[in-house]
Amino acid sequence: MNQLVILFVNNLLPIFLVAGVGYLAAKYLQVTPHSISQISFYLFSPCLIFNLLTTSQLSSEDITSMAGFTIVSILALGALTGLIGWLLHLERHLLAAILITTMFGNAGNYGLSLTKFAFGEEALAFASLFFVTTAIMMMTIGVVIASLGKSSLREALLGLFKVPTVYAVIIALIFNHFDWQLPLFVDRSISMLADAAIPVLMVLMGVQLYSSRISNHRSALVFANSMRLVISPLIAMGVSLLFHLQGPAYQAGLVESAVPSAIFTTVLATQYDVEPAFVTTVVFISTLISPLTVTPLLAYLGA
Repeated sequence: MNQLVILFVNNLLPIFLVAGVGYLAAKYLQVTPHSISQISFYLFSPCLIFNLLTTSQLSSEDITSMAGFTIVSILALGALTGLIGWLLHLERHLLAAILITTMFGNAGNYGLSLTKFAFGEEALAFASLFFVTTAIMMMTIGVVIASLGKSSLREALLGLFKVPTVYAVIIALIFNHFDWQLPLFVDRSISMLADAAIPVLMVLMGVQLYSSRISNHRSALVFANSMRLVISPLIAMGVSLLFHLQGPAYQAGLVESAVPSAIFTTVLATQYDVEPAFVTTVVFISTLISPLTVTPLLAYLGA
């Protein structure tokens, strides 16, 4: 028990404290998530991804295996969730809301911070690949699920060109392939922006959680949170065997698979009117109770 408490205090509590600052800022300073989200999405996160990929020692095989692991894990979780929801005869809109909150975890705000605290920079590089792959899937598959036919697959795919982290990955891979180096002043500028990304993401999480609304779909809430926090990491353990993940890659993959629901799913739910109150409630509850499932996982992974 003492070990679990220490793991929580050292790895999870800092995230909640910084998010708490964001929550208080939203409550007392009327800080809104829009501006912070825009800066993080278009500036800090791409710099973080670029910096991690160009300074890490990840091979093309590492990148391919982590991307494949992420895709298979998310699709397997979505398929199982959809099957159970269909057997339970859930309404179409509610099942769509459950799918997006179950399939897509908070790999950025929560996952990157936790991975860095628990396992260091090498694992963080793998976690960044999980984050980028998740973001791409959320902007394509997630949009299709949320739209329920209101948006075409072509429109969803075109949305990829609006995701700056995709360009950051492509440019980083080009730099790695040709062994290019940035001018020192540019490299230092990107590094400073990258260093700001994780603290800003944690503050943003608190600001966004302040605006949460509560839903009354109790059984559906239990279902969604159970799939996200318990079943997702179990599926990831099985999928990791297919891709032979070991060491920091295995640690990062399982941590990212165990994080609470992505805050961005509230944007999807609001945009497409897919049970937004339910989605926001899942995000809020899964974030609050995640230490109960994530802390034992950290102990298992040897944090």
